[in-house]
Order: sequence, then C-alpha cells, then structure tokens
Amino acid sequence: MHGFPPAPETVVPRRQWQDEPYVPWAFNHLRELLPTHRVACSPGATRALPSGTRLDLTAIEVTRSDGASSTAAQIIADTWTDSVLVVHDGEVVVESYAGHAKWDRTHLLMSVTKSVVGCVAGVLVGRGLVDPNDQVSQHVPELDASGYSGATVRDLLDMRSGISFREAYGDPDAELAELERWIAEPAVLGEPTRGLYAFLTTLPADRPHGQTFSYRSCETDALGWVLERATGTRMADLISTTLWQPMGAEYDAELLIDGLGTAIHDGGLCATARDIARFGLLLLDGGRFAGADIVPPGWLARAWTVDADSRAAFAASPSEQQFPGGWYRDQLWVRPGPYGDVMLCIGIHGQLVHVNRRTRTVCVKMSTWPTPQHPRALVDTIRAFDEVGARLAGASTQPPGRAGVATGKKH
Repeated sequence: MHGFPPAPETVVPRRQWQDEPYVPWAFNHLRELLPTHRVACSPGATRALPSGTRLDLTAIEVTRSDGASSTAAQIIADTWTDSVLVVHDGEVVVESYAGHAKWDRTHLLMSVTKSVVGCVAGVLVGRGLVDPNDQVSQHVPELDASGYSGATVRDLLDMRSGISFREAYGDPDAELAELERWIAEPAVLGEPTRGLYAFLTTLPADRPHGQTFSYRSCETDALGWVLERATGTRMADLISTTLWQPMGAEYDAELLIDGLGTAIHDGGLCATARDIARFGLLLLDGGRFAGADIVPPGWLARAWTVDADSRAAFAASPSEQQFPGGWYRDQLWVRPGPYGDVMLCIGIHGQLVHVNRRTRTVCVKMSTWPTPQHPRALVDTIRAFDEVGARLAGASTQPPGRAGVATGKKH
C-alpha cells in the first residue's frame, strides 16, 4: 500500500490479504494489516552469523520432480522466492532478497510457526509444567465437551487426535475455512463470541485418539491453548523467553492474533530469514546453543527418530505420497533424503526450513506462491536444498564458487 493516503488500487483488503495479487506485499507487511503480539528478542545477545565463502547456486545441478534437469539457482528463481539463506557449519554461504523482502524485515512464516510452538512445548515439558501424557482437558476444561475429550498432549504434538477437521485449502465448506472465519470475525465484524478458542470447542471427533496421523492446523491451536493455560503466559511471551532470546535472535518477531487477542498458533509468526536460520541451527544442534540446553536433551532427538508406530501412522496418511518413508513428530516433519534424513518446517505459500545434520546445513526459503499449495515447487525446492547440502559437505576439496546468488520472482 503506497501513498499518503494509499491509492485505492494499492490497498490490500483485510479479508483478501492471502489472495493474489496481495500476497507478496501482505506477507512482508503483515503487522500493518492485522493485529499482532510482539515476540521480543534480547538486544546485545545476538547469535553471530559470520559470512563464509559464497556458494554459486548456478553451478549446482538438480533433477526436478518432473525429471527435467535444472540448477538450484533456477529453482529458486522459478518458485516466487522472497528470501533465501543457507548456513553451513555456522557460516552464511547464500543470502539474497527479492521483491518486498529485506534482511531486517519480518516475513509471515505460516505453518513454520507450528514447529516453533512444538519446541516451546519441549521446553515446558522439560520444566515439568506440561506432561505429554496429560489429557488436554486437564489444562483446558472447555475442551472436555468437544471432540478433544480424552485426547492427550502427545496426540496434539504428533497430530494424532481423533478430531474431525479437513485441512482443505480453497474449500469454503471445510473446517479450515470455518476456522479462518471464526478468527476474522471478532476483528472484522465485532463478534466477541467467536474467535479461535471458541471455534475449537465446536469440533467433534470422528475416530479414536492416538491412532492415525492427519495434518490439521487445529491441533497446534489446541496445543498452544494448553501451553498458555499451563503457564499463565501468552504465546508471544512464551516464544520470546523460551526460544527467541536464548537462541540469540537479532530482531523482534510478531505473532498474529485474532480480534480477542488470541495467538494464531498454527501459522501466525512473522520473523526475519536470519532469525529463522538461527532457529534452524537450534534444530541442527539438538536444542543447544552456547553450551546451554535451550530445548531439553532428547526432545529433538525424539523428533529425529522414527519408530514402528509413528512410521505406520505416517505411511497410512496422504502425506506418505509426498514424503515417502517420512514421519511427523512434535510438530516437525522428517523425510529420508539422498544425503541423510532431513528435518523440515513447512508453511503454505512456500515457507521452508530444511535441516540436514549429515551435511551440517540449514536452508531457509521464504516465498509468496500465488496459491497456498504448490507440490511441484515444494518438492523441487527440497531437492535443490538437498544438492546444496551435498555440495557444501564436500566444499573443502573443491574450488570456491563465485560470490553471490541472484534470486527473483517468476509469476
């Protein structure tokens, strides 16, 4: 939105900010459109991200999902990229911004937020404030009359409750669309009896808890409600004190809220690419930074490790087709890759954190796809980051590439 006041043709409607042509601007300026809570960093305690030898992405060959030969640079350019950042052994080897994105500007992360909330849960479990075996209704009695009755915190963490919820983008009759309406109505229509938490109390169950895996945003929202109730602290402050400050974030983040001040736990976090790379480094290093356990030992180890039960639950889900051999635990995706298992944090419209312990790489991509889901763009980006990690893992025996990498948008 440009001008004083903005020209009518540049104004982003509040109810259409997730639609084209508004997505590129909205994702980089969300707090100018919608209410947010501040996720405070700790000035003066920033984790350094030194620059390493720049990697030339044009020299990295990638086979796309359709079998075509390409390069990592071309895939980045073809997939509506706002920001791309690669860290290898703690050093930044790729960093570039396009469109509305800037190195010090926050960008909406969508469902990457879920992974952050999952790590907050890990910290609180380590402190004894929450037990994964607790029933959800122990912390949130309002949910005992809903389909969440009898579900455990572990069911929420692994998205294996029996709740009935269709994560169907573009379907106005799906529960996901209804969730978005309940979130919007307090702010847009002044309806105080709606909002995120009120919506969760209306959901029924359609199968037993703890069995099948089904990716549903409502699970993270229920988890966030549990964590807030267990601590008496709002989610923005929980993220700040348990993760953002201890991991050395450089900038404040923002967390989208509904019209009643409730955090959108499933996809409302906005942060800079560099700070999300710092979060990725925390995942890479088992929750440790500067000699301290930020996320308790064993929490991320569990997420990295598959067992027969979690593997079977994933194999029976539609997600198996996109990530064969994968699993989902503690709000994190893990997928076997050609160069070792890869941990993924994924958000619609092209948000991605790609973590590979074998190649010691963290790759971050923030995007503004014109549609919420784009399977080809996601798989091609993951393949590109696989090959980037492979090249970096052998970089000590190869001549360095040219400095810099160009990114852009192809609409």
